[in-house]
Amino acid sequence: MTELRDRVQDVLARDACSGCGLCAQLDRGLQMRLDAGGYARPVEIGAPDETPDAARVFARSCPGVRISAQDPAGSRRHPLLGSYFAAWEAWATDPEIRLAGSSGGVLTALHAWLVSSGRAARIAGAAVDPSEPRRSIPVTITTREQALAAAGSRYAPVAALTNPDAFAAGSAVTAKPCEIAALRASGLEPGGEAPLLLSFFCAGTPSQGATDALLEGLGIGPDRTVDAMRYRGNGWPGRFAARAGDTEVSADYEESWGSTLGPTTQWRCKVCPDGVGESADIVAADSWATDERGYPQFAEGAGVSALIARTPRGLEVIEAAIAEGVIEVRPLSMDGLASAQPLQTARRRYLLARLWGSTLAGRTPPRYRGFGLARLGLVHPRRFVQVLRGTARRVRAARGRRR
Repeated sequence: MTELRDRVQDVLARDACSGCGLCAQLDRGLQMRLDAGGYARPVEIGAPDETPDAARVFARSCPGVRISAQDPAGSRRHPLLGSYFAAWEAWATDPEIRLAGSSGGVLTALHAWLVSSGRAARIAGAAVDPSEPRRSIPVTITTREQALAAAGSRYAPVAALTNPDAFAAGSAVTAKPCEIAALRASGLEPGGEAPLLLSFFCAGTPSQGATDALLEGLGIGPDRTVDAMRYRGNGWPGRFAARAGDTEVSADYEESWGSTLGPTTQWRCKVCPDGVGESADIVAADSWATDERGYPQFAEGAGVSALIARTPRGLEVIEAAIAEGVIEVRPLSMDGLASAQPLQTARRRYLLARLWGSTLAGRTPPRYRGFGLARLGLVHPRRFVQVLRGTARRVRAARGRRR
């Protein structure tokens, strides 16, 4: 057993793996596969075949080991949403792209523009598996058509960092916040211009089993061949939709995500400090309208994305896209975005309580630095204690079921 594999096993034993795939990039004797719970996890398929200094790279960049907040020089910092240079509400000017995207189609519009303009030779991302639409896979985008094919959310496991193009010079990468944090922290230099890093607000990775359960609940059982499936898009927020032969089914966002997919998010996501993509250059999110209680409204409408420039490089790219008519924007305050994203803000506000509760129950979480978790969590001490106790109780119950 090598030092790297010892470290990987420690992350797995602590249930801290996010399924990013970095370890499989560092050791080609590992491969990401779905485990019994329906989550992407590394398994040994051969003898160690490691890149130089693999254990050190893993120790500083695996999201199951550590994540540090980013504070680029000259940026402002929002206590709940992280560092930024500017923020907007935005949408694709191309109506086809705007409709296909999960919200305003901004990331898809940027993908198409980046490759067509030559700003990026390729984009490493994720999309539906054309041979098995129930599944999601890493893909490389080099054309507008491929960008459109990859439009829409993927609420299922996909290890984006198993794609070598995520580490290629002159590329761009769109991936979950934990994957982007791992990529930036890895320090793996491609020997040219570092990849442009794009991400999105992430509520967590559901089990693959939840997609299968959702399909079965809608009348497409595991014995049926699915011909087409999408989680969102073709409207905002868009409906989950699938087709198997002559059978077409769909479910609204609250039924698909709220009732079936969301409740199965893996444990590492429940103690994530960074669902908002602090390590990226550019981040997009849903810019929900809210009701009088401040709760997001999911009525169908024309898609609108929140768009954040987190680095000077991200700001330059967004301003160029605006100037070239790729996207339209209007100002957005970070406080306004925070009110439209209650899941993200509540998770960060009480994350320290979850971390302490997990530790007290015998499950050591990753180490997080620079997120101001103590300052946020101790503002409401009574609620802090409630969350701590609830987390400890759930972790003990989960550990008991495993024995």
